[in-house]
Amino acid sequence: MAEETLNSIELATELTIAWLGNQNNRVSAEDVPAFLRTMHGTLLELESGSSASDAAGEETATADAFPPAVSVRKSLASKDHIISMIDGKPYKTLRRHLSTHGLTDVQYRERYNLRPDYPMVSENYSLARRAMAQRIGLGRKGRGAAPAPDEAPAANEPSPAPTPAKRTRRKADEAA
Repeated sequence: MAEETLNSIELATELTIAWLGNQNNRVSAEDVPAFLRTMHGTLLELESGSSASDAAGEETATADAFPPAVSVRKSLASKDHIISMIDGKPYKTLRRHLSTHGLTDVQYRERYNLRPDYPMVSENYSLARRAMAQRIGLGRKGRGAAPAPDEAPAANEPSPAPTPAKRTRRKADEAA
């Protein structure tokens, strides 16, 4: 077989066709030439190796490319939900919403210049989950662990004596 080499125009065309063939992309016909030009320009940059020098200029452009839908104060105004800065909709937890946009919580905080302690879960939802976890016993270390603070015995009461382990017969003893 002869080795085929594609020039940047053919490669950009192939990539554009593949992108348009994806059922999740909804694009109007007017946007296709602009995307093809962008794809071709990107391929030319990659061929020439100049993309590394443009990386610094691109970082400042990305900060302006993602304007927040709401202010930080408004996103945290309610204890029942957090409003997403991506689309302005309320969510109890942002993690699944961010994953649909291909972001982690760290990337989200960097994109919108948020503090590292910016919450990803609403306050009331977090409290409800915590109460449920305590009710089912998460966080305790088995039977010998100290009881929960509301179940602790008074200081002057003696602690109950441990119950001896039950002895059971072995099946071999029963057969004899």
